[in-house]
Amino acid sequence: MSLFRSIKAAFLNRWNLLFFGAGLAAAALSGYPIEAGLLVLAGEIAYLGFLGANPRFQKYVAAQEAKARRQEGTISPELAMRRLLESLPPGLIQRFEGLRNRCRELRQLALELRDPQQAGTPQPLENLQLAGLDRLLWIYLRLLFTQHSLERFLQKTSLAQLDREVLELQRRLEELRNADTEQRQKLRKSIEDNLETTRARQANCRKAKDNLELVQVEIERLENKIRALSEMAVNRHEPDFIAGQVDQVVSGMVQTEQTMNELQFLTGLDNTGDEVPEMLRREVRQRA
Repeated sequence: MSLFRSIKAAFLNRWNLLFFGAGLAAAALSGYPIEAGLLVLAGEIAYLGFLGANPRFQKYVAAQEAKARRQEGTISPELAMRRLLESLPPGLIQRFEGLRNRCRELRQLALELRDPQQAGTPQPLENLQLAGLDRLLWIYLRLLFTQHSLERFLQKTSLAQLDREVLELQRRLEELRNADTEQRQKLRKSIEDNLETTRARQANCRKAKDNLELVQVEIERLENKIRALSEMAVNRHEPDFIAGQVDQVVSGMVQTEQTMNELQFLTGLDNTGDEVPEMLRREVRQRA
């Protein structure tokens, strides 16, 4: 990065501005304002020159600038949630709301199972536990959107048609195997290039189909996890156990989130950083 940007960052540091301003004020109140002011100015120049040229400080400034650029392209998680819901067909929205209702039931069951003597203690599925359920719902919503995107892609790209095109191009290449004229050799090269492109599309389509199957399995797995948690809440009568299970499920979804990140080029999911929209937490606050 440029030395000027580093020096500018050092000067605009709030502590530097505070001390520099205090130094100038003290110089103005002294009996020798010009001499004292020049000393303050000389000290500021020395400070800026030393810190601005420091490699570690330059790396820090570069990192902060990169962070600011990333944040400029990040939308709020609540806005991202609304956009995803607006993009889904009614059937998938209904499926999402069904799981959200399951989470509401899970929280209510945990509250009903609390020991009345511990009424003053924090609720078992509040705060971090509710944050865990919100994260599960966020993962689930993104999975539904990923499934929808893959299905749309596969509707527009027929694997069977690509298979037929590959066979046809291979047949034409075989006919030109012994090309004896310059024109036919050019034709063969053109077909070879077309075949390579079609095979790449074929492989991409197969990968999308495999990813769709994986996403569908992950959706079913997460739904079953939430159902299992609800059933445990009824049978075990242990709110703390329920909270621990929520944390385990959240931890187990790391691979699922990695898969969705890999498919971001296809789904076009907006970047929301590591933040999770508040779904259950907001409802709890509104009712409080």
